[in-house]
Amino acid sequence: MLGSPPRILLLLCSFALCGYAGVRLLDGDRLLIALWFVGAAVLHDLVLLPLYAAADRALVKGAGRRRGRINHVRVPAALSGLLLLVWFPLITGRVSERYPGATGLSAGSYATRWLILTAVLFAGSAVLFAVRSRGRRRRRERVGEGRPPVDD
Repeated sequence: MLGSPPRILLLLCSFALCGYAGVRLLDGDRLLIALWFVGAAVLHDLVLLPLYAAADRALVKGAGRRRGRINHVRVPAALSGLLLLVWFPLITGRVSERYPGATGLSAGSYATRWLILTAVLFAGSAVLFAVRSRGRRRRRERVGEGRPPVDD
């Protein structure tokens, strides 16, 4: 089964948007556009997916009984990885000479910005984890004292 009609429409719209972006980005070189899309799909499915699936399995196995904490690492790591994948040419400085002329920006600061954003994502996740842990601890103390637990 393919899915619901709104999902299929959304998928088709996303393909159209990616195709449009590829045509605009690669300036009409149809062979390079096709090669880029096929290469991205192959790279993701044959290389990246097994790598991050293995990393996730190792994280789950290493967490043992504390699996509820995994998402506090999984979510910022996934977001950071997605940003790295999307902005890889700019982060590594591998951009064509057309980029600064087209955007008016240099590619030099993207690596620093990505590292800062990654640190902010993990710090925000750590703060959220600390707040949730504190709330759980307080609820356990209330239950231990005979008071009814407070629903969140």
